Amino acid sequence: MTWPTVRAGRSCPAPPDWAVLQRQLFDALDKAWRVFSDRYTAADGSLVFSGRLGEPPDDRDGVDDFYEPFFNWPLLYLLGGGDDLLAAAKRHWSGVSRQLTELGMMRDGHDRGYDWFHQGEGLLFFYHLCLADPDDADLRAQAVRSAELYLGGAPGNYDPVANLITAPHNGSDGPRRGLTGGRPVFPWSPVFVYYGLPLDWLPGITGYDQLLADPELSRRMGREMRDRMGRGDTAVNLAATSLMANAYLMTGRPEFRDWVLRYAGGWLARTRAAGGVLPDNVGLSGTVGEYLGGRWYGGHYGWAWPHGLHSVGAAAIVAACNAVLVGGDDGYLDLGRAPLEMTMARLRFAPDGTAMVPYKHNDGGWFVEKPMQMALPTALWQIAQARPDADRLTRLGGPAGPGWRDVEPVRSKEEAGHERPWLAYLSGHNPDYPERTLRVALDLVAQRMARIEADPTDRHAGPSTADIHHWQDHNPVLTEALSQLSCGAPQPLYNGGLWHARLRYHDPSRDRPGLPPEVAALVERIEPDSVTLRLVNLDPARPRRVLVQAGAYGEHTIGVARADGSAEPVPVGGPLLEVALDPATEATLHLSLSLRDRVPRATTPRRASCTEEESRPPS
Repeated sequence: MTWPTVRAGRSCPAPPDWAVLQRQLFDALDKAWRVFSDRYTAADGSLVFSGRLGEPPDDRDGVDDFYEPFFNWPLLYLLGGGDDLLAAAKRHWSGVSRQLTELGMMRDGHDRGYDWFHQGEGLLFFYHLCLADPDDADLRAQAVRSAELYLGGAPGNYDPVANLITAPHNGSDGPRRGLTGGRPVFPWSPVFVYYGLPLDWLPGITGYDQLLADPELSRRMGREMRDRMGRGDTAVNLAATSLMANAYLMTGRPEFRDWVLRYAGGWLARTRAAGGVLPDNVGLSGTVGEYLGGRWYGGHYGWAWPHGLHSVGAAAIVAACNAVLVGGDDGYLDLGRAPLEMTMARLRFAPDGTAMVPYKHNDGGWFVEKPMQMALPTALWQIAQARPDADRLTRLGGPAGPGWRDVEPVRSKEEAGHERPWLAYLSGHNPDYPERTLRVALDLVAQRMARIEADPTDRHAGPSTADIHHWQDHNPVLTEALSQLSCGAPQPLYNGGLWHARLRYHDPSRDRPGLPPEVAALVERIEPDSVTLRLVNLDPARPRRVLVQAGAYGEHTIGVARADGSAEPVPVGGPLLEVALDPATEATLHLSLSLRDRVPRATTPRRASCTEEESRPPS
């Protein structure tokens, strides 16, 4: 196929520092994933592990921990990682899936049944694989097989009449009542002291010490949790919309899109009925608080226990973004806005300018004040560029506020946390952010490589069952800086969000996604109707061709492209634009955009076509 083409490029014999650092990071990551794979995995791609899973009391936990070490590897390939990275990532996905099936944790390629806080974490790897290679028949078949578990009928995960997921723990075995498979008991581990009492209003139980000292009270708490928190629907189940949206994006089957809109719409209706309060639980009859004495809080992974905003807010924003992506109107964004506004009603600023909000709510009101998790409002701002979501960032102190220019030399489990300095850069208040964040990323990769080299774990036995976070703690792949800078995309929300990008790239010469070798990209500005992009070809001898795509799923339309130094704008009228770069040149492109006016698809440029159906706005 051919696409509208811009031939652009001014001489660039000395490329900018950010471009050099970006290509250095690609090179460092290409070495890093190979070292991790050699150190921690077997020939079939599985993780070296001689322990067991599926034993009480945590008999349903662990699937996510085996996939999480690889969650961003396909994303690195999408951005422009090594040609053989996709095959390696697929090998690890297949090997780990077989391994978990043999351990009794999976059936038919899907978790037998656990909460969607953890299922979402584990499925990030799969969603990224699907986007990296939507032509893979095995990936497409698994996407459909998993999504069909939630269409209604067997195995009973979803009640289409009541529009409910029927249990907090659900999966290929159907709804799994309760929170463990054995005798109900609490605590599972002393680590839970940090999270507080799950049901803080039970008569006769006022502190964690009582549960540790009195086995009968521990059993009573376990029974109450089973009966009150272990059935019905919970807000964190909203993360299941990514499973259905992914299947729709892979296949175009409308029943998957319709499920996303109906299920998210059900929770949105409850929120609106409560005056903007997003409840975290609903009984099987459809009544909020049915098993919790009428409380809108107290559900599993809800407002009261264990994480509050971190879990409820993430699931709601994931669902809101999925709904508008697959064709819902912007009203769905109110579902994601609700948990932010509920907590920001009590916003205060610490002396250093950090925005602080309460994360949890129980019978005593709001509690556990912490810094706002900036990944949440950033995701809402990025998906729609709506005024309320931009204004919310200002209310949180940005983009010129104290601390918004700081680039912390840390890497979180979510591989996020640098939203504030990135947003400050896009607004013009943090001009050296690209160079600083790339240097931090290079240092963090080096630190992870040193940890792997010094790791005393037996390479033939692997970590113990008690240390199954070991692999994700050593994963040396970092994609946040590359995703932000080259694609204008925050990291996906870690508990099951899809990757939402303003731009992405394909290499037409190699017929694969990602930036071509020796090409660097920097999104300098994002507006509701445009984006400014710099491209650099660092190769002094070879020209390069770059295919720029509007949206991770081709959901946006590029109106016209204007290159610096070009007398006339180039009309595009579609999601794809080819840029031809001469050796040792750079170009700045100003692209006008119409957001989400095309049917989104996980596809490749060779299969993309600008037919009437593809160009029609989603309905």
